[in-house]
Formats: sequence, C-alpha cells, structure tokens
Amino acid sequence: MTGKRSLPESRVPESRDAPPLRWGIMGPGWIAERFTESVQAHTSQVIAAVGSRSLDRSEAFAGRHGVPAAFGSYEELAASDVDVIYVATPHNFHYEAALMALDAGKHVLVEKPIGINREQAAGIARRAAGTGLFAAEAMWTFFLPKFDVIRQVLDSAMLGDLTTVFAEYGEYFDRNHRIFDPALAGGPLLDLGTYPLALITSVLGEPDRLLALGEPHESGVNAQLSAVMSFAGGRQAMMNTQLYNFTPTSATIVGTEASLTIDGPFNMPGGFTIRFPDGTQLAYEEPVGTQVDGLHYEAAAVAGAIAAGQLEVPQRPPAESIRTMAVADAIRNQLGIEFPGERPRKP
Repeated sequence: MTGKRSLPESRVPESRDAPPLRWGIMGPGWIAERFTESVQAHTSQVIAAVGSRSLDRSEAFAGRHGVPAAFGSYEELAASDVDVIYVATPHNFHYEAALMALDAGKHVLVEKPIGINREQAAGIARRAAGTGLFAAEAMWTFFLPKFDVIRQVLDSAMLGDLTTVFAEYGEYFDRNHRIFDPALAGGPLLDLGTYPLALITSVLGEPDRLLALGEPHESGVNAQLSAVMSFAGGRQAMMNTQLYNFTPTSATIVGTEASLTIDGPFNMPGGFTIRFPDGTQLAYEEPVGTQVDGLHYEAAAVAGAIAAGQLEVPQRPPAESIRTMAVADAIRNQLGIEFPGERPRKP
C-alpha cells in the first residue's frame, strides 16, 4: 500500500435529527432502562408506553422515566397506539413477543439475540416480510459511529485480504443474575457470545467448519465455551465467552496488509487502531462510553428506516442475525446445550 493513509469519517447522522416515532417498551428490565435513558437523552423519539406481565413493574418503570402509558400485559401494549415496539423480554420470550407485536401491525426492534435459535430468527424475519413491517435485532454495537468507519475500512480493502478474526467477551455476574437460570436460556452464549459471533459472521460470513469446547456451570447452564472456525479461502476465526469474570473483551481483524484492533470492550463506544507492517498506525478516537452513550444510535437508525418505508437496516439486516444464530446453533449442537422452548410455533 502506497501513498498517504487516512481513515474515513463516520457517516452516522446526529441521532436527534431522526424522525420521531412513538415507541413501546415490551419488558421493563435492565436493558430497557438503559435504552429508554439513552433514547430520552440523545434523540427526539418518544417512549410512549411500556408493557409488562406485571402492571406494578410497568407503572414503576413509567414513573421513573416519565412514560405516559403503562400496561399490565404484552397484548395491551401491542394493541396500543405506538409505532414501533422494542422487545426487551427474557431471551426465550423474544420470538413470541416479536410475533405478537408484528401481528398487531407494529414494527419491531428485538433486543439481541433476536431469538434463541436460527429457526426463531428466520420466523421473525418471515413474519415481518409477510406483513410489510420493519424488523431488526438490536445489536447496538453495529450502529455506533466507529463501526461505520470500520465497515468503510473493510469495504475499501485497506486491510488487504482478510485472514483471521479474534473476538472474546467475558464478564462477572452476581450469582442471582438471570444468566445462571437455565429456564431463561442462561449461560454466556446469548448474553455475551452473540457479540463476538456477530462480529465474526458479519466480517467472514458463515463458517464451513467449526470446532467447539465447553464447560458446564454448577447452576446447570454453560459456564464457558470456545470455538475455532474455518471459512472459504482458508480464513479462520476464534472466539471465547464466559461468565466467570471480566476479560479485555477484545477483537482483532487481521488482513494481509494491516490489522485492525478494536479497543476493549469492543462492543462499547470507543476507538480502534490499524497497524501496518512498516510500523505506521491509524487511530480512530471515539469517547469511551456505556450503553446509555450508544443505544440511541440504533433507535435513530430504526426510526429513519421506518420513516423512509424501509423494512430493514444495513447495520444489522435480518439475514445477518439469522446467520449468527445458525453458528450459535452449531456450537450448541456440538456441546449439547439446549434452551427451553426450542421449537417455535408455526409462523
């Protein structure tokens, strides 16, 4: 590579400029709190209603965030006058909740993972396409400004031919956390592992071979797993996820011309560095942040797409969500990991 090297600029627009839609929150848990805080702080979107299986929980959430309507069932929320529903229920309820919203004529943004397996992800995509409604997985990382720059870098072939992706994510959880509950599809794969898997499959596609190792936890869920994958053209990827303690949560994309390393945690707002063999580097700087600093980008992108009559967003189209879940299924098949409610109802 010759000539002056430089990074492209992020093309992500100001979140507050997105056309305002009326949002309903389905499931007032921890991530719904962060989503609402981020949307209210950084966008013109309106959090108009919240629904839970407990009216008390909905009313408490509404009171904390100034949400005008609170419902004691998901069905009431789906029937309300919102434009789009953010599905933030436990993982193994995403599928039925998303279909309920779509059947009520509402667009959906489904918290990751979009379902607990490929069949559920594909079922949501089919139902949305069949009803002419928008659907996307809330893989918020891909909506951050830094990932728009990374996407441009990859498209420009600045890294040369891609050869390898390394990605991992580990975190400490209190023993009472739902991640230890087998009845809620616990274990690190769906909570944490979807981030490295989504990155790997977004960059390299679907592997043609996969080898997985896993270790059970005393609670009955998986405690940690690792996978090595091979792809067409001799490319490879390695991932690990575990619930024992915090890790750097690092990610590196290797090419024949340069390597790109995303600062950890790679799924959060922050920077990255491209390193060339001659010792030169390009650094992208983005303020380090949390979910509240970044979740608004996905809400703004979804609102813009819906207002424009689009049924998906390029940052996380349903096909990529389906691909990620297919690889997660392959890992679980090798390790014998099963989740409750594996068989979805007919879409």
